[in-house]
Amino acid sequence: MLSNVVFAQVLLCQTISAQVTFTSSNLPIVVVDTHGQTIVNEPKITADMGIIDNGEGVRNYITDPQNDFKGKVGIEIRGSTSQMFFPKKQYAVETRNDLGADTSVSLLGLPEESDWTLYAPYSDKTFFRNVLTYWLSAKLGRYASRFKFCELVINGEYMGVYVLFEKIKRGKNRVDISKLTSLDVTGDDLTGGYILKVDKTDGAGNGGWESPYPPFFAAWQKILWQYHYPKPEDITQEQSAYIQNIIGGFESLMNSSNFDDQQNGYPAIIDVPSFVDNFLINEMSKNVDAYRLSTFFYKDKDSKNPKLFAGPVWDYNIAWGNSNYYSSSVTSGWHLAFLSSDLTFMTTDQFQPPFWWKKLYVEPHFRIQYANRWYALRKNELSFSNIYHFIDSLKTLVNEAQVRNYQRWPILGQWIWPNDYVGQTYNDEVTHLKNWILERFIWMDGELQKYVQVDDPQNESPTTFQLGQNYPNPFNPETKIGFQVPENCFVDLHVFDVLGEEVAHPISEFKTAGKYEIAVRLTGTGSGLYFYKLKAGSFSEIRKMILLK
Repeated sequence: MLSNVVFAQVLLCQTISAQVTFTSSNLPIVVVDTHGQTIVNEPKITADMGIIDNGEGVRNYITDPQNDFKGKVGIEIRGSTSQMFFPKKQYAVETRNDLGADTSVSLLGLPEESDWTLYAPYSDKTFFRNVLTYWLSAKLGRYASRFKFCELVINGEYMGVYVLFEKIKRGKNRVDISKLTSLDVTGDDLTGGYILKVDKTDGAGNGGWESPYPPFFAAWQKILWQYHYPKPEDITQEQSAYIQNIIGGFESLMNSSNFDDQQNGYPAIIDVPSFVDNFLINEMSKNVDAYRLSTFFYKDKDSKNPKLFAGPVWDYNIAWGNSNYYSSSVTSGWHLAFLSSDLTFMTTDQFQPPFWWKKLYVEPHFRIQYANRWYALRKNELSFSNIYHFIDSLKTLVNEAQVRNYQRWPILGQWIWPNDYVGQTYNDEVTHLKNWILERFIWMDGELQKYVQVDDPQNESPTTFQLGQNYPNPFNPETKIGFQVPENCFVDLHVFDVLGEEVAHPISEFKTAGKYEIAVRLTGTGSGLYFYKLKAGSFSEIRKMILLK
């Protein structure tokens, strides 16, 4: 719930807007014409929509032909807080044929489907937090909504920077599980597929059932499991009873004393790797809604896979340091630990995590798995260089359009619920996001190193820091430098000339304990003496090498 003070502050945000003359963009342009109708919460109204996309590197003009899509859509306002308080609205869009029936199409190169979301970044002034989360989830091998940045015009009025997202939906190009019909009520056909969610009860289509297990002892709150697929109005009595029994069996097991049995406990019911990845994404982003809102699960037919999966991820716009409550902007600490121990949260907030999340995250086998997974991902997918490169590429992509967006919605330097940080410029906002990620990941690096398990004795960590002599030496123009670190730590390797000027910085990333070798190539520099310096944790050492051309 929003306090009266916050409610008033949020309400003031509705007055912040200005008209913008919009003629062209480097981004695709989405044009909606409602023919005088007002877009409402529900039901969807029928409108015309066109998309102008002349291809990468080719400018799009509002007067150009609508060459990516031109047709009928159903459109309505979506969202919870954003719908009530933010003037920049987001929309649910259903592509339709001329008869009004939904029809699958490809929009902006995304796989064919009929249900889409035009997401309106507002309180996230970088525009990136949802996109970053979905991109990282895909990097982890999990389906997440694909996306395309665009600029939106409705009834001739410029609305700003938007992101076209895929709506979470069953299908071969989305959540790829078996189709259920009203006839699938027995045998293997009954067992899948299903998509469920734990979420607010706002809006339509939130039918489900209450878990008999409270989120914690003597809690007044209830956990509501909701049907997402099949929809509440479509699910049969047999299907409803089946999936309730599956979830009930899982929760009953998690409430028992042998829930952690590695043969017959939770690993027999859930797909542990998917829960591990879901936990890591929630914790690395310190998602304030994690585990309790917009939290999805799915199950396929038993003949394909009988286990319950966590995901897909959804709605992270107030994650990644963008929220000023429940300690979610603080870069240290486990968010699930906060949700499990803070008395104010536990006694006042209606939306609590299911009890079993708290049991899972401290269970030793589960903890070892997410620690090992974290360090494996930090070498590549979750490396700072990989994430920063992605953020920088997004910034380059939207840098022109963000100027227009903030002319239309002049909120830079203004507090918008629930901002923890308020930057004065767009660059400030992006830099803050990157710095927050740096601090959060470094904290997780240090916290998880104690749980990493080395399975192969032959790969045990070295016991000392060491910087080796480069070889070959002299070299031209490439040499190799070896080093070892006995603990998980951040590693920097710099190369300097005799004047102390840096000429190369081949490593600046977190490394797990082990032995490493890296190739260093010096081009554009002359022959002579050079120095290379390794800084790893508290260790620092310098060695000499000679470039001889």
